[in-house]
Amino acid sequence: YKEGLDNSLALDAYFHHPHHHFKTIHVAGTNGKGSTCHLLAAILQESGYKVGLYTSPHLLDFRERIRVNGKMIDKNYVVDFVEKHRAAFEPIKPSFFELSMEMAFLYFADCKVDVAVIEVGLGGRLDSTNIISPDLCVITNIGFDHMQYLGNTLPKIAAEKAGIIKAGVPVVIGEIEAEDVRSVFV
Repeated sequence: YKEGLDNSLALDAYFHHPHHHFKTIHVAGTNGKGSTCHLLAAILQESGYKVGLYTSPHLLDFRERIRVNGKMIDKNYVVDFVEKHRAAFEPIKPSFFELSMEMAFLYFADCKVDVAVIEVGLGGRLDSTNIISPDLCVITNIGFDHMQYLGNTLPKIAAEKAGIIKAGVPVVIGEIEAEDVRSVFV
């Protein structure tokens, strides 16, 4: 876990902001992020869109994290990406997550996706994925997780996850029962 967006912003600048070439849906929450992302991607694909999907963690193969229309990123693309850009990204010292996220954005742009569904890695406000300008934000739910990074109360955790919300961007929020958590989103 790296707090802050400096590395992600530096990588993104080097690659000329590839996420600007497609629409994005940003998904945060305590539970159900991956399922929600896969469901949204399937609905969009069935509706005729070319869809990128970025989720984590992977189960067996790193390439599970990066998909276009359900198909994992090609192994050669991953190898070529690292070989071609290593000298540029090594001084930035990106985390594994930061680098894989930027690779996904570049891959989605290269594949000319219409829309990408992007899962937050941890929290929201300071997550690497929070450099995008989403067309829709989704927060699945709020619960106790990663308390050492996000805070030790539900309102603090909710505030971190709400950090993906951008002015003028529609937001879908799952059921929130606790009034003190609900107040974070109102």
